[in-house]
Amino acid sequence: MKKSIIALATALTLLFSANNIQANTAKSESETIEIVDASQLQPVYDAYFNVKDALIKSDSKLTSAKAKDLVTAISSVKMDKLKSDEHTVWMKVVKKLTADAKSILATTDLKKQRDTFKSLSKSTYDLIKVSNPDQPIYKQYCPMADADWLSKEKAVKNPYYGSSMLTCGNVVETIK
Repeated sequence: MKKSIIALATALTLLFSANNIQANTAKSESETIEIVDASQLQPVYDAYFNVKDALIKSDSKLTSAKAKDLVTAISSVKMDKLKSDEHTVWMKVVKKLTADAKSILATTDLKKQRDTFKSLSKSTYDLIKVSNPDQPIYKQYCPMADADWLSKEKAVKNPYYGSSMLTCGNVVETIK
């Protein structure tokens, strides 16, 4: 009888231990998936900021090259890995994002690139607004171009006029 109780107690202890290990493993896997979700759109944002920086330099060839990276980043997004609210906005903006990036890629006319960048910035803003970025993102506005853009820096560097009016504009929103 005593051996049966010890055997039963040992079996229950092993069962509870296995259950606990399995629960911890499942929790660890879900945390890993969440990290993957959070980084799914980051390459798109990084590529957007690179296009903006090329426009600030008024370098149409560099802008076109950075737009190619943006097209690649957009096409690499795995929609099934996005959070629900990101997925909803992604579905609304992905065609416009892609078309704008391809349009910037296809020309070396700086004026056309900057005009298209207005639309690209609007779509990127809609997306980043639901993404809860790791660092603050600044929505900036230039009254001369009547256009917004996004920046990782608070200091204004205008992509619509480059060096001719580098600091024209102001921060209108901080996205955290």
